[in-house]
Amino acid sequence: MEVRRTVPVALDVDSDDAALLEDTVDTFLWSAQYVVDHAFQGEYVTTSKTALDDETYDDVREKTDGFNGGLVQAARNKAAEACKSVVERWKRGKKASKPTFTSPHVVYDKRTATFHDDYVSLATTDGRIEADYVLPDEDSDTPHSEYLFSDEYETTGAELHYQDGDWVLHIHCKKDVESDTSEQATTENGTVLGVDLGVNNLAVASTGTFWMGDKFDHWRREYEKRRGSLQQCGTRWAHENIQAVGRKEKGRFKQMLHRISNELIAEARENGCSVIAFEDLTDIRERTGASWGHKWAFDRLYEYVEYKAEEYGISVEQIDPENTSRRCSHCGFTHPDNREDEDFECLKCGYENHADYNAAKNIGLRYLRRNQTGGDGGAPLGVRLNSGMLNVNGGYSPATASGQNGSPR
Repeated sequence: MEVRRTVPVALDVDSDDAALLEDTVDTFLWSAQYVVDHAFQGEYVTTSKTALDDETYDDVREKTDGFNGGLVQAARNKAAEACKSVVERWKRGKKASKPTFTSPHVVYDKRTATFHDDYVSLATTDGRIEADYVLPDEDSDTPHSEYLFSDEYETTGAELHYQDGDWVLHIHCKKDVESDTSEQATTENGTVLGVDLGVNNLAVASTGTFWMGDKFDHWRREYEKRRGSLQQCGTRWAHENIQAVGRKEKGRFKQMLHRISNELIAEARENGCSVIAFEDLTDIRERTGASWGHKWAFDRLYEYVEYKAEEYGISVEQIDPENTSRRCSHCGFTHPDNREDEDFECLKCGYENHADYNAAKNIGLRYLRRNQTGGDGGAPLGVRLNSGMLNVNGGYSPATASGQNGSPR
């Protein structure tokens, strides 16, 4: 099994090299956009990397005065992946438009970047530059010591980002590990942990565990107030402090989401789950009335759970969220009036519970139904509850012979 990690490292870049990197970013984004524009020219969108390479590589090199060949190919790959994502959304009946590249970044691989112990060498529009890493104290327990400078992990590439006036290199590392016996047993078990995301409750698991959103909302309002007060000043000092507030806000929320993701992984492992199922996050703002801040939090939480779960052989999936909040997880009856705010009461069978908990069970059930193994001896499948298990048909089996332990069913 392959485990991947990404380690952000700040770079010490002087003004001359910064100008070269800015030019490299602009050229990389232009190259990716050129490939996308070409891919959308025909009757069908071209998503093949080989076809796009044949049709655009020479043109891009000519129009960019010989931009580094490795970076041209990286830009092509970025464009192809973006086009493929659009086509996949169309196939699912979702809206999607032609991609545009505006976020300042460059994708590097081992040909275009050389990673050393304390600095990196990066290809640019005019040769290479060398930039020192800005690292925390050597004695501190950080991802840098755990992954980047570990003999167990191999550095495979990186993305260079320009954010808030700083250059940050997101370095990709990987290692191959063998799953131990207990992890293999977990994988074969086929048990699913359903997870519902929302505004009032950031996450609710099918085991009945809730991660409340009150702290997130409190600090989001506090940071909004601080930014509002600073914006009224209109001074350069205020503008710099707005950026500092933004960095502090993002850091606090990332720490909170890392904690929740760790607890979700622990919940899955303690309950022998091989799959963690989330709802598709694509249109979650429209479905839940979430803010952009909440959407960012949902995306980050999913991302953290996905890469952390990989180490334990747990897969993380997204399922179609249609009617998961309106469907009764007990009898299957679906109606808009089944749910009122956070309360769920089935109009048909009378089942009552917290609406988000009911939705978490439905998310797990939908994953099961999408991936049924049939009756030919495949791995047993079920949605894990705190008090037992739901099978693919919604049938309930208690965790013990005596059945209930007081947990919500």
